[in-house]
Amino acid sequence: MKDTNIQWHPAFVSAMHLEFKEYREKLLFEKEHNLNTKPLQIDLLVIKKENASEYIGNEIGRLFRKYNVIEYKSPKQQLDVDVFYKTQSYAALYKSYGKVSNERKAKDVTVSIVRDRKPEKLFQYFVKQNVIVENPFDGIYYILGEVLFPTQIIVTKELNREHHTWLRSLTDKLEEKDMRRLLVDTSRLKGKQDKEFADSVLEVCFRANEQIIEKLKGDDTMSEALLEIMEPLIEPIIAERIEPIIAERIEPIIAERIEPIIAEQKRMIEIQLRKEIRDEDIKGLVSVLHDLGNDDNVIRAALKKQYHLSDEEINNYL
Repeated sequence: MKDTNIQWHPAFVSAMHLEFKEYREKLLFEKEHNLNTKPLQIDLLVIKKENASEYIGNEIGRLFRKYNVIEYKSPKQQLDVDVFYKTQSYAALYKSYGKVSNERKAKDVTVSIVRDRKPEKLFQYFVKQNVIVENPFDGIYYILGEVLFPTQIIVTKELNREHHTWLRSLTDKLEEKDMRRLLVDTSRLKGKQDKEFADSVLEVCFRANEQIIEKLKGDDTMSEALLEIMEPLIEPIIAERIEPIIAERIEPIIAERIEPIIAEQKRMIEIQLRKEIRDEDIKGLVSVLHDLGNDDNVIRAALKKQYHLSDEEINNYL
C-alpha cells in the first residue's frame, strides 16, 4: 500500500506551520507530544503563548484556545467513531497531566481532527446520535455534542483553495489546479524555514501524486522557477526507484566484467612481488658468497643449480 511509504505526518506538521505562519509568533508547535508512555502520542500540540492575543484569523484557528490537541489522519487511515473518541481521550489525558491539579483548565483545551476526505460513516453516526454538527466554514465542522472539549473536524479537500494551499495538498488525489497553486505559493516564499516546511509538503505531495508531476513536466507553460522547485525534490524519488534496479540488474553485469580484470591485475602484482623478492634473495646470496672468498665461477655454478638461471641472467647479478 503506497500510503505506508509516504511520510504524511511530518509534512502535515510543516503544512500547519505554513497555515499559521502569520500567527506563528503567538503559537508554540509541539509535534508528537508524548502523553505518558511512548505509544500515547499527540500528533501535534499547538499552544497559544502567554502574550498572544485571543484572536487567530485563520479559519482553522478560530476554535483555538490555549491548548490545542490536533490529530492527523493520512488518506489511507480511518477516521471512525473510535478514533474520534480516542482523540478526545488524548486531550483529556493532556489536561490531566499538569504539574498541579487543574493547572490546565478544560475550557482552555480544544481538539482538531484533520483528514483529506469527509469521514462519511462518522458523520452518519453523529446523525443517528442526534449530535449537532455545524459547518461555519468550508471544510470545517464543529461537533457540538458528545465531546469533552470544543472539537472540530477539518476536511482538507473542502477547505478554501486560496486560503489553505498547504493542507489541501496533503492528499493522494490532488487536482492539477491545486498542484499549480502549491508550486506558485512555494515560489513566493522567502524565509529559509518556510521554504524547508514547503519542501516537506512538496516531497509528500509529489510522491502521492506522481501522475500530475509527469503531466506538468511536459507542460511548456511551466516556468523555469517552478521547475527549479520541483527538480531537487523529484531527483530523490527517481533515485529511490533506480537504486533497486541497479542492484538487481546492473551490479551483477558490472561484477561479471570487472572481477576478471581485478583478478588479472592481482595476478600481475603477485608475479611482480615474487620477482622482486627473488631478486633480493639472489643478490643476498651473491653477496654472501663473495664475502666468503668464492670466485665468479663458483657463484655462477651455485646460482645455476639453486635458481636454474641462464648465463645471461646470472651475468646481471655478478
